[in-house]
Amino acid sequence: MTFTSDSASTNFSSALNYSTQPGDVVTSSIAVFKSLNVDDQLAVLWYAYTEMGRSITPAATGAARLQFAEGLLQQIQQMSHAQQLEVMRDLAAKRNTQFSRSYGVLGTNTKLAFWYELSELMVKGIVVPVPAGYQISRDGAQVLKTLIGLDFGQQITVFRKVVSDMGIDPFAD
Repeated sequence: MTFTSDSASTNFSSALNYSTQPGDVVTSSIAVFKSLNVDDQLAVLWYAYTEMGRSITPAATGAARLQFAEGLLQQIQQMSHAQQLEVMRDLAAKRNTQFSRSYGVLGTNTKLAFWYELSELMVKGIVVPVPAGYQISRDGAQVLKTLIGLDFGQQITVFRKVVSDMGIDPFAD
């Protein structure tokens, strides 16, 4: 299994211009995250949840209705590692699959909790982990560094937007 790293550095020169407004940092962080390739997006989520997960967890699971995502998490656990990775890539790439549509109807806090639980399963080796020795791209590392520097409210705002935009909402116009 390999993760590829396409550069999104041209987006950094303008998108990471965090001039004056706190909202600009959030908006820029979201834009740059979305400009990353799918594997870098997954890597940023993985590192963010494992590095910052202790602060994300209460916000995600406290308000979430995780029982709505438990079926999806169980399905993932029954898949091969290659299938698990493909499902995560499908979610991030917004591919129209049954799994992406099922994820798409979840509420935002449930989606936050879903990714947190997925990261916990990755740590345990139940779900495909980030490969040993994996090096996140320079652009992915910059996004992660920026996210770590945000205050808690800004971090949650970025993560809510990022995970809520993943998957396919079958009821959207």
